[in-house]
Amino acid sequence: MKKIIALTFLVSFLVLTSCNTEKEVLLSEGIWLAELEVMDNQILPFNFTLEKTDGAYVMKIYNAEEVIHVNEISIQNDSIRIQTPVYEGYISGKFTKNSIEGEFIKESLDRIVPFKAVFGEEERFRNSKPSTVNISGIWEIEFNKDTEDSYMSKGIFTQNGDKVTGTFRTQTGDYRYLDGVMDEDSLKVSAFDGAHAFVFTAKVTDSTVNGNFYSGNHFKEPFKGVRNDDFELPNADSLTFLKKGYDKFAFSFPTSAGNMVSLEDERFQNKVVLVQIMGTWCPNCLDETKFYVDYLKNNPDTDFEIVGLAFEYAKTKEGAINAISRLKERIEVGYPILLAQVGSSDKALAQQKLPMLNHVISYPTSIFIDKKGKVRKIHTGFNGPATGDKYITFKKEFDVFVKGLLAE
Repeated sequence: MKKIIALTFLVSFLVLTSCNTEKEVLLSEGIWLAELEVMDNQILPFNFTLEKTDGAYVMKIYNAEEVIHVNEISIQNDSIRIQTPVYEGYISGKFTKNSIEGEFIKESLDRIVPFKAVFGEEERFRNSKPSTVNISGIWEIEFNKDTEDSYMSKGIFTQNGDKVTGTFRTQTGDYRYLDGVMDEDSLKVSAFDGAHAFVFTAKVTDSTVNGNFYSGNHFKEPFKGVRNDDFELPNADSLTFLKKGYDKFAFSFPTSAGNMVSLEDERFQNKVVLVQIMGTWCPNCLDETKFYVDYLKNNPDTDFEIVGLAFEYAKTKEGAINAISRLKERIEVGYPILLAQVGSSDKALAQQKLPMLNHVISYPTSIFIDKKGKVRKIHTGFNGPATGDKYITFKKEFDVFVKGLLAE
């Protein structure tokens, strides 16, 4: 009888162990296609790969030439949470071996976007037909045409076969690495970087473009444009300036530890200082911060200081401080980033904190101050690596200008 009981127990144990093993589902390694549901029943697609290294999954998100590395992926049973790098946004959902279904969430903004992904799909946009027009070149684009919210943009695109890459430059920055196709006469390009989810759709002729820009499932604006190889945006160094009656730039904001910092501090005296108006939530700010970090590493000079002023939309001071700490840790920022504002990234509120400026129209904005404390230049926005030649030109001009100030 005891043998029968023991045998029954052993069989039961083996069955239970087998069932538990069967419940462990491993995500397929290789290429995936993800889709976010935006407005007007539009879909924002992007590709990523998954690879398991040392027992943990690593994701790479692809937007044209951009590769975003994601190594904060947690799994419990059939639930998955993918934390995007630097930013607060994350993907949460359920998964099987070849699928993930859930939501892309930005808690501070109360934004939730439906998300799904399938394994083995390489085409970013499905069912594309051969292109009947080529969008390669420079385009003069107006968003929100004939409205008070109108603004100009420079479209920069390259088309190889049906594949399209490029970006839209504006006075305040660029719309990231856009990646997509020309489907007959329809442009479809998208980008997802963990902070912003962009998709642009348009009808294109040899000389005109007419379409819509979607950001997540909360924002939409139309755009129209014409081909114009000579089009250029206004000089980014002339948009923001000191108001009459002010001869200096000044601030006093705390570090994450609560210590107040101002330009009157000894560390900034008789030095060239660059003040970066930014936010940890801002992709263009991240591009700029990476550039500044690399520049300081490659051009160490004790007479050059950078200080960041962070305007955060995190709902709490603790959340804002955590976001700053996360940014500094992830990309090894060596210069101080001060907490200038919590609970809103509204530019009008930012200008109230810095009343000597005529306005703050962009995150980021960089203020160059010489050794005597005089503002020598204010640069609005940042044209990152997605802008190609413009970014290369910017880097050269930045180096020449800073070294000129240091030599004075």
